[in-house]
Amino acid sequence: IVTSDNGPVWYETDVERFGHDSAGPLRGMKADAWEAGHRMPMIVRWPKVVAPESSSSKTICFTDFLATFNELVDGKMEERKSSRPAAPDSFSFLAELTGEEAVTPQRNSLVMKSGRGYMTLRRGDWKLIEGDGSGGFSDRGKKSERGKRVRGQLYHLGRDLGETDNLIDQY
Repeated sequence: IVTSDNGPVWYETDVERFGHDSAGPLRGMKADAWEAGHRMPMIVRWPKVVAPESSSSKTICFTDFLATFNELVDGKMEERKSSRPAAPDSFSFLAELTGEEAVTPQRNSLVMKSGRGYMTLRRGDWKLIEGDGSGGFSDRGKKSERGKRVRGQLYHLGRDLGETDNLIDQY
């Protein structure tokens, strides 16, 4: 398994200098609430289990590795000695790797916090960001109306992966 902990730190000057945009069609960069801040590739090689050149658009989180590995070893990972489950927010994605039907509950939403503290909720194709701007290293958004309450940002990633059309006022 090869993946990353965040999106790229890649400025417009880097795009010009190297003729390459690490964020591709995604908006923002590392630590942003926007997609380029936290959406990362993951490459898995597992001969005779993961189909070569297969792909998935399933949303997973690093916490999901625990449930996945636990399912892989038939639930034999030691449980914590408290009444709480060891990883209540972890969902196995083993079925996504093997191409088999999932036997455990699947992730239907994801909550995360950007570098500067914006809470973000992702459910299906919808993404809600609690503040204005990126909440991270790149564009902080318009601050000309500092006294005004910020309504946030709402995007439909299925139709707008680049997060250019804020639907918060419409919905």
